[in-house]
Amino acid sequence: MKTPFETGSGPLRWGMGSGASAVKAMVRIFCAAVAAVGLGRAGIVWAGPVEVAVQVDRAGARISPTMWGIFFEDINLGADGGLYAELVKNRGFEFPDPMLGWFMLRTSHGRGEVQIRTEEPFDPANPHYARIESRASTAMGLSNEGFRGMGFHAGEEYVLELRVRRVSGRPRLLIELVDDEGETLAEGRIGDLPQTWEKRSLRLVPDRTAARGRLNVLVEGGGTVDVDVVSLFPRSTWKQRPGGLRADLVQMLADLKPGFLRFPGGCIVEGSELDKRYQWKNTIGPVEQRRLLINRWNYEFKHRPTPDYYQSFGLGFFEYFQLAEDLGAEPLPILNCGMACQFNSGELVPMDQLELYIQDALDLIEFANGPVESPWGARRAAMGHPEPFHLRYIGIGNEQWGPQYLERYAAFARVLKERHPEIVLVSSSGPSPHDERFDFLWPRLVEMKAEIVDQHCYANPIWFFSSADRFDSYDPAGPKVFFGEYAAQSDRIVSVHNRNNWECALSEAAFMTGMERNAAVVVMAAYAPLFGHVDGWQWRPNLIWFDNLRVYGTPNYYVQQVFSHHRGDHVLPVRLSGDVAAPALARGGIGLGTYRTAAEFKDLVVRRGDEILYRGDFSKLPEGWRWPSAGRWEAVDGALRQGDPRAVSTAFVGGPDWTEYTLEVKARKIAGDEGFLIVFRDAFQNTRVQWNLGGWGNTRHGIQSWLGVQERLVTREPGSIETGRWYDIRVVLRGPRIECYLDNRLIHAVEVPVPVQDGFYASAVSDDAAGEVILKLVNAAPYERPVRIDLQGVKQVRPGSRGLILRGETLDDENDFDHPKRVAPRDWPVEIRSPRAELTVPSHALVVLRVPVER
Repeated sequence: MKTPFETGSGPLRWGMGSGASAVKAMVRIFCAAVAAVGLGRAGIVWAGPVEVAVQVDRAGARISPTMWGIFFEDINLGADGGLYAELVKNRGFEFPDPMLGWFMLRTSHGRGEVQIRTEEPFDPANPHYARIESRASTAMGLSNEGFRGMGFHAGEEYVLELRVRRVSGRPRLLIELVDDEGETLAEGRIGDLPQTWEKRSLRLVPDRTAARGRLNVLVEGGGTVDVDVVSLFPRSTWKQRPGGLRADLVQMLADLKPGFLRFPGGCIVEGSELDKRYQWKNTIGPVEQRRLLINRWNYEFKHRPTPDYYQSFGLGFFEYFQLAEDLGAEPLPILNCGMACQFNSGELVPMDQLELYIQDALDLIEFANGPVESPWGARRAAMGHPEPFHLRYIGIGNEQWGPQYLERYAAFARVLKERHPEIVLVSSSGPSPHDERFDFLWPRLVEMKAEIVDQHCYANPIWFFSSADRFDSYDPAGPKVFFGEYAAQSDRIVSVHNRNNWECALSEAAFMTGMERNAAVVVMAAYAPLFGHVDGWQWRPNLIWFDNLRVYGTPNYYVQQVFSHHRGDHVLPVRLSGDVAAPALARGGIGLGTYRTAAEFKDLVVRRGDEILYRGDFSKLPEGWRWPSAGRWEAVDGALRQGDPRAVSTAFVGGPDWTEYTLEVKARKIAGDEGFLIVFRDAFQNTRVQWNLGGWGNTRHGIQSWLGVQERLVTREPGSIETGRWYDIRVVLRGPRIECYLDNRLIHAVEVPVPVQDGFYASAVSDDAAGEVILKLVNAAPYERPVRIDLQGVKQVRPGSRGLILRGETLDDENDFDHPKRVAPRDWPVEIRSPRAELTVPSHALVVLRVPVER
């Protein structure tokens, strides 16, 4: 008999004897079990074939040209210090600390001082300026540190502009570009200084490259000089626009071929309070007149404070529209709906004061699309774009939830659809894809006939691998879906340890096949966030990483690029059969816990059939448990006690080798507000199920599940827990089915889908102009898979089939500045000569096949 698995490089080839099916089933169960405990990545292989049938002659929904797009928000120095190519931080001295980003530069021979003044500024909208008073011939003045330094490329030209006024003496300005050690890279002088405010410019060419340079603005020859709006740009911006965007970053966006550009966010739209919300009218017109605003990511995370993070709005709504036009992408502005961020203040505009916010939306439509004779169309034309921007979409709110959002969205919709029925409105469904906020909003938005609903999800890879079928049950006649923010998290949401590794990217690819298959429902999707400065980030992971000189795309970036470049025109139905996933076994350890309650537990037994997986001995604090930092756990009189009635605390034991078991335990509440928590199926990647007894203020018993950190309330029934009484608790797990008994009475009988492991995923589309079938295959297993493809309804396959593959050597592989394409698409030789073909898809791989056909 052949060895049932191997750890070598080649796949197992099964014989066709009568016992093969039984042996193969045994191997599948074994491989799934060992993969769950971490051995799957070591090379364990099984070779059950996957059948992929594509109904080429039954083309389905048209794929929206906006299907794959870009989400932009000024986070992680994404705008100022990133896409917006300005190198000077606080160029107008308008930060609350006017000298933030600047410091006085004066040698021991220098004499003088620097003051921030407001008398007679060059523009009342920019009232602060710097006065440099030098009382010696030695140069002195100011130095600007830029955004984590300034990046200078040797031999490239940089353009300095500033407003200047001579107050006394006959001084001149010495302008220097220096490296991080103060060595001069380029210098120039501005003489004959005016006595009234004027704009002056200077071109500088550094002789060496520096990643963390500075700009020096110095007064020579003695005298007093006022300076303001000190600006430094590379001459080679995107499309050579003065004061424009960083060309290499925009090129990364262009290379995605995005269908839309969403801006300006994101939570930045809402503001932590309403006076800090994004207001588009403050972001247009002359840049020196655009009103500065603190960036909410300045202070959002105590573990990543960024106290120098402000929005200059040099990248404003005009520039966003212009960028969308450059990229051939639909502009999708998101507007504040009268609600501040609900994770912060949740401040609300009263309904009788909402008209101002709705008028902002009407004025934006006029700014984007109105004739040049209209007030806002004239403003657009004055900025150099008399032609309309052809705005077709507007988002109402970012990540709002609750009834207060619905009434504000309805008010916007009434006016906007009456005045501008051509504009498609995008509504919010909260920050999570399964929680109570989403469950409240979605059916009501369906009733309101919302056009497009924005859904968000940040979760571990297991969520994405397990949710590729999310939209299979959605009604195509209902609201369309914009999956507007998503990214797999290798650790947890807001963790500094998250990585842009191949496992995360592969899980996103698996999920994207599900969105593509359901293009009748999903019409837009975008990864988020977009950009991250390696020295200035607040959030990770991000699609694109950059520093002051360089940029690279992550594996996630290349997944997005592959799907966008091979979008196709129509969905082709796909049917998968065969060994498409590991067995759906209920697996994982258990936990005993409390929520603001003190409780005791005893007589714990976990059994699988006649096998005892665990029997609790609480004569002392048991070994092998994972004890939380919260709470006060101890063994008392043969029971395990958590004695702090204010604690939220759960202790865990067991692991993914525990499968299909029954949990029995006795529990007693000692004191506190609620009951106790019984956790099961605690396997990996923040995935578990919890029975909450006496929860919700000791009024309900309910089952909650977490899939890759995303919470879902499965069911809830009335019930409470008495203090001092012992309860018999039993939980029975059989695949997705969960039965929960309290004192031998069945309280819940539900099904919670088992996370998908080692899945195989596929989607197919047609490229009508090329006459090709485009097939995307994702193998999430740690072994290669034989695949049989059946292109149904095809008369013949024409010559010219080709393929590409995206794959890492390990699931932990990442790109970086030294290896920017460690994980990137490469050609994958393939020869398909007939409608029925066989091939082998490598482990942990995304494969794209383009097959010319004749129907």
